[in-house]
Amino acid sequence: MQVDAEYDLVVVGAGMVGLALALGLKDTGLSIALLEQREGVPADWIEQVEVRPAGQFENRVSALNLASVQLLQNLGAWSGIQASGRACAYRDMQVWDGEGSGEIHFSADALHEDCLGHIVENAVIQAGLLAVQQQAEGLNLMTGTGIKALAAPDAEGCRALTLDDGRVIRAQLVVGADGALSHTRRLAGVPATEWDYGHHALVTTVATEQPHAETCWQRFTEDGPLAFLPLAGTQQSLSSIVWSTSPEHGRALMALDEAAFNAALGQAFEYRLGAVVASAERQLIPLRQRHAHRYVEAGLALVGDAAHTIHPLAGQGVNLGFMDAVALADVLAGAHKRGESLASLAVLRRYQRQRRSANLMMSASMEGFRRLFAPQPAPVRLLRSCGMNLMNRLEPVKQHLVLEAMGLSGERPPLARRPVA
Repeated sequence: MQVDAEYDLVVVGAGMVGLALALGLKDTGLSIALLEQREGVPADWIEQVEVRPAGQFENRVSALNLASVQLLQNLGAWSGIQASGRACAYRDMQVWDGEGSGEIHFSADALHEDCLGHIVENAVIQAGLLAVQQQAEGLNLMTGTGIKALAAPDAEGCRALTLDDGRVIRAQLVVGADGALSHTRRLAGVPATEWDYGHHALVTTVATEQPHAETCWQRFTEDGPLAFLPLAGTQQSLSSIVWSTSPEHGRALMALDEAAFNAALGQAFEYRLGAVVASAERQLIPLRQRHAHRYVEAGLALVGDAAHTIHPLAGQGVNLGFMDAVALADVLAGAHKRGESLASLAVLRRYQRQRRSANLMMSASMEGFRRLFAPQPAPVRLLRSCGMNLMNRLEPVKQHLVLEAMGLSGERPPLARRPVA
């Protein structure tokens, strides 16, 4: 087999997580290729974000915790994201049981932090990372490029990839960062357990009578959680909503005209921000949980949604993916410095040990919450509300939960750490 190019590392997928991984290794001297199936020129993608009107937002947003924000700062991407004026800091979280009387309030003030995190469109985050990539040496981004075949590891553990155009490239390590339906994972034959949540997520941007007050709001309804996530803007009247509900209810909501949908949404949200006065185009997304049986093989690693997807009720998906990228970058940088092969299964298992248990724990926690707030008999609803109200009064317990969500508890690799004062 004729090999057209060789790299130390090939990252399949130049989304948020794939870019973060590559940028985390840009100063190591490794030769890195990023393969992105989307056609076009990265500079044009960045410009599309820059020229978007201030009051228009994409439906896909992420709730970045402080560990993810720190990663973006350390990669040099956060300044551009902030300069876009499209990152909204949230300082409070208000969560309540729509079928009972339970309520919990989390505040940045209680933790002596400026905020709990930021709500940012995915395209804005990707543009911020792309802007750094465009200035980095040794990161070869190939757009309009997919993979047709992935060879088994050779005697050295390296793998050859056949691209859509017939070219063959070889790398010590191939990283699948190509999303929940990862073609890399399937080509490598890595099995994954998955199941349908029985929920669809309806997402859109809405305007409300009252300002969002830099607060993430979430009501657990009988059908599923409904979240209002604050968006940037001087009037603070715009929010991104994620309404997880049954497929039947989701389709019925999609069929409503704007006025009827706004009325249904306001009622489901108990008018916490007054009436919903406007809404943008809606999108309905089926929700499935997936978890790869293993994250690594010789010459192969999976990160982000290629390795795991969870329910969006806590907004942790991209944060888990970024921590995958941080952990893998740290392992690979250390291995390269010691002269170890990036293809080595012993090296790659260091990454798997760090991340698989943490991701499984978060996945199990989200599944537990989802089931707890599913329709329950009256006695269970009463206990659930009592438990929420009790937790709201137990500050140490609340602080532990919110620190976990903010990514500030436990040890983190250097790229996700704050600088020492």
